[in-house]
Amino acid sequence: MSVLITNIGELLTSDPDGTTLRDAAVVFEGERISWIGPAAHAPAADESHDAGGRAGLPGWVDSHTHLVFAGDRTAEFEARMAGESYAAGGIAVTVDATRAAGDYDLTRLLLARVAEAAAGGTTYLETKTGYGLDVEQEARSARIAAGVADEVTFLGAHLVPRGEDADHYTDLVCGPMLDAVRPYVRWADVFCETGAFTAEQSRRVLSASAAAGLGLRVHGNQLGPGDGVALAVEFGAASVDHVNHLTDDDVEALAGTWAGFAARGEPGTVATCLPACDLSTRQPFPPARRLLGAGVQLAIASNCNPGTSFTSSMAFCVATAVLQMGLTVQEAVRAATFGGALALRRHTGDDEDGRRAVGSLAVGHRADLQLLDAPSATHLAYRPGMPLVHAVWRAGSRVR
Repeated sequence: MSVLITNIGELLTSDPDGTTLRDAAVVFEGERISWIGPAAHAPAADESHDAGGRAGLPGWVDSHTHLVFAGDRTAEFEARMAGESYAAGGIAVTVDATRAAGDYDLTRLLLARVAEAAAGGTTYLETKTGYGLDVEQEARSARIAAGVADEVTFLGAHLVPRGEDADHYTDLVCGPMLDAVRPYVRWADVFCETGAFTAEQSRRVLSASAAAGLGLRVHGNQLGPGDGVALAVEFGAASVDHVNHLTDDDVEALAGTWAGFAARGEPGTVATCLPACDLSTRQPFPPARRLLGAGVQLAIASNCNPGTSFTSSMAFCVATAVLQMGLTVQEAVRAATFGGALALRRHTGDDEDGRRAVGSLAVGHRADLQLLDAPSATHLAYRPGMPLVHAVWRAGSRVR
């Protein structure tokens, strides 16, 4: 059936041109957008919804989460707030709890977290493995995630488990573990950071994952300058995430990957910012204005995880990006919608597996829309922390 959403006071389409429509309407046919334009010219539909002058924008595309886990790391958070610095080793606490949980409990927890995200306007979501860290447990996490999330990423290279030799464990990630998760995942990731994986170990993970036909992502440059950005660019990764500590060479390398985007629409390596995590770990925020000025495309994601960013609120991340990182509201919304779609390569057209484009509002794209209890998207930062989501449609079906 067709659904008309009319009387939208302000509609941010998040398309590449940054189009904003006033007094707008959108029509859904099934799971796709069939019409978009002025409300006065909207065609009839089987069902209609009056937005009452509220602001509309695409559903959030959260391109970086860690939702398959059990347990709690409140004590670690309290210690960090008392002045202790963040170290990657805290991941091991979650690994122990996740391994001890049964399939039912892990699935129940994952479903609840995805539902929370959807209630906050997230309509497309990636999540990772990475709290199993052996062949059986990583395969289990991937299988559970594949039944719930839109995109699944293999992150066996999250941390070297206690008592394991790092190079031996890297061999395991690149061989039996990769083979075990391959039926369930589209992406592979590596935490290239002090306390996690060295540049050479990360290169091995990325090489093996690319040979297995997976798209590539990198956790990089979070805790200090490092090799993550350089490796992401070298391997043509879709995204490098965190990017808190960047050199001039890093920015130049990322910018170089976007040289053909405007003319040919070929995406480079997205710089994915995780502002909620930066607040929790008290890291400097990524140099967002500098990256944008160099021509780099940004994404904003929640990094929802139990240790450093236990929130799936993309609205909170957008507000933080505006208030702390110097982005405009329109830039932050675009990064949290179209930018996330770029980072997941779901930004345009129907691809080989038949999925529609997400992250922007245009005819033919998936019908993912949220309405705010506010006249403009500016209220996301103007009234930070307020529950502004009024309604959410995902693939044409109302989910809130």
